Amino acid sequence: MEEQIVTNAEIQVRNPATGELVGTVPSESAEAVAAKVRELRLYQQEWEAIGPEGRKVWLLKLQDWLIDNTDHLADVVQSETGKPRVDALIDPSFGVDLLGYYARRAAKFLADEHPSPHSPLARVKKLTTAYRPYPVVGVITPWNFPLAMPALDVFPALAAGAAVLLKPSEVTPLSALELARGWAEIGAPPVLAVMTGGGATGAAVVDTVDYVQFTGSTRTGRSIAEACARRLIPYSLELGGKDPAIVLADADIDRAAYGIAFGGLFNAGQVCISVERVYVEAPVYDEFVTKLTDHVRSLRQGVDDRRSRYDVGALANEAQRDIVASHVEDALAKGAKALTGGKPTGTGTFFEPTVLVDVDHGMTCMTEETFGPTLPVMKVADEIEALALANDSIYGLSASIWTGDKARGERLARQLNAGAVNINDVFSNMFNFALPMGGWQQSGLGARWGGAEGVRKYCRHQAITAPMLPTQQKELFWFPYNTTKLGLALTAMRAAGARGMRRIGVLDVINTVGGKGK
Repeated sequence: MEEQIVTNAEIQVRNPATGELVGTVPSESAEAVAAKVRELRLYQQEWEAIGPEGRKVWLLKLQDWLIDNTDHLADVVQSETGKPRVDALIDPSFGVDLLGYYARRAAKFLADEHPSPHSPLARVKKLTTAYRPYPVVGVITPWNFPLAMPALDVFPALAAGAAVLLKPSEVTPLSALELARGWAEIGAPPVLAVMTGGGATGAAVVDTVDYVQFTGSTRTGRSIAEACARRLIPYSLELGGKDPAIVLADADIDRAAYGIAFGGLFNAGQVCISVERVYVEAPVYDEFVTKLTDHVRSLRQGVDDRRSRYDVGALANEAQRDIVASHVEDALAKGAKALTGGKPTGTGTFFEPTVLVDVDHGMTCMTEETFGPTLPVMKVADEIEALALANDSIYGLSASIWTGDKARGERLARQLNAGAVNINDVFSNMFNFALPMGGWQQSGLGARWGGAEGVRKYCRHQAITAPMLPTQQKELFWFPYNTTKLGLALTAMRAAGARGMRRIGVLDVINTVGGKGK
């Protein structure tokens, strides 16, 4: 990520497509972050106390506000990202959908649970699992979806009853500030705050909150994990990806070409679950490559406005453009060919949508996260080779399989080292909140969503026991030990839990070792 210009503790925000200055935000100090966390703790207690139904009222009011301000929010997203209009509209619309899901289901998801005792002996107790939110959740988000990325985690955390401190990327902080403005405009309790700044501000968040949710690079995620471990606080990380697509010979090649083009080039390839490498079985390789290249070549790229004239926008900053260029240059130098694209356009941070062939795993475009509009395609002999190459990665965020045989697709999906696998589609797991979204290997720890787990992750799980029957003055296990009574209790425990002849004999052992008790 390129260094943002900081002047007198202010950060300049520019449209990467045009270079235009679109805003300035403060670079908040560690002291300011700590003060804000103390303030959030005070208000969080009341936020938790009103319960999920009380919180639902405010979350649905925020949903209304997002709907009423969609066009303005898309303007802000476009201004700081250079996205096409359609891409910018996805951010607030996604937030609307997610808000409705968790606002309406949080009461059910957070209701006390009463698990069945494991043994008949335990039925004298009423067992309860209660869900109590962490007081302050810190959410640190990247620049690729400046409104949708906060929504992914801020909304479930609020639904859980936590207060939230959001630290957006210094590259795209304006949309997050709009979200905070909306929360204030609806008159909601002050349990959502945004603190802008760079790495030092983010580190201050990690040093002061009670739970950290981070989305970003593996390198930064590792540092955050180390900091959280020192403080003994929980965290969840969604990190880098290098998502494979496997195209089998029995696939609908037209659908595969269209789907993979979208999966690799949506948001100029700046999606954590972008298709970043493609493996195609030899019998359909030539047909697939021809159709993919023709489609990619037809895409429209440029500086968009409200008229939605373009398909592919700019990269977030010059540093990201340079990473994409370096991966393409490395591939070309090692023998790959660019069938279309292959270089920056010369305007802003735009990079041409690119299809690369004759690639292999000795090239960075196949092994390191590119996060740009490139589609490297590799021919494979069969599904065995495709699986081996797809799993030859330090990452494991998501993957896709393209086949005419759904059973075959599901069988292969279970052999991929990825947190999510979409069959004959891309991104579909992102729009199904009942599923967990989490990376394997160096793509992260923990997961977001997964139905109830999406809010429970922001809660401490509290175990409560209460007597079901009138209590005695003293339990069998309490001091002073009575070996006869203790033997009866241990015998009953063994009889309930063991098998065969091992169910018996505890009482004899107690009496033999300890003698008759009084």
